[in-house]
Amino acid sequence: MAEGQREIVIHFDDITAQPRRVLRSPIWSGLESEDRPYAPYALNIENLVPWRTLTGRQHVYIDHEWFRKFGEHLPTYKPPVVTSPFAPGEDMPIKGKYLIVRYLTPHGKWQIHSTFMDNQVMLTLFRGGPVVWINNEDAREIGVRDNDWVEVINRNGVVVARAVVSVRIPRGTVIMYHAQERTVYVNRSGLTGKVGGTHNSATRVRLKPLHMVGAYAQLSWSLIIMVLSVHRGMRW
Repeated sequence: MAEGQREIVIHFDDITAQPRRVLRSPIWSGLESEDRPYAPYALNIENLVPWRTLTGRQHVYIDHEWFRKFGEHLPTYKPPVVTSPFAPGEDMPIKGKYLIVRYLTPHGKWQIHSTFMDNQVMLTLFRGGPVVWINNEDAREIGVRDNDWVEVINRNGVVVARAVVSVRIPRGTVIMYHAQERTVYVNRSGLTGKVGGTHNSATRVRLKPLHMVGAYAQLSWSLIIMVLSVHRGMRW
């Protein structure tokens, strides 16, 4: 796996200047290099490294009691969960035109988990701040034009971002790519008076029992505990 990369040396000045490729790892699936772009599972196919599954091969059937009980031992379509953005009887802070939409947060397009997202190249590619993609007809219905500031709000929180009006987004759905840190263009919400948060501000964690299946081949999970503390008036 180290063939062609043994002589690579990365200094601190190198990584402060720009992102650098790192050496391959047996837990990674790609065989990328300066002459080859990343492609998943190249390591498994070309170097015959077994897939990290129960069989060591690609498979779509999960022979686990919980998955069988839920009817998901094979790939299964599950319709989206439809809920109201606010609880019954709860005041809706929105005045004027608005849309009730499905809010999706897929993987970021222009950065890897916010790393180097605020350099000049990235700022040019993704407009320099958080954006929400919206269907052109939906946008026209509530008077939103491309690059307008919009707010996405529910009972969990609010996100302030610019609108990207596009025919590629289905009606009734908005998309906000994740991992854009609030380091540039942080705006205050006109609805709550607070600084509009990240893509996660309007989401909530729904624990699915099948996500709790652990110690079974490729199925595993861990609990991450975050500690908040206050030091000299600074909140962490």
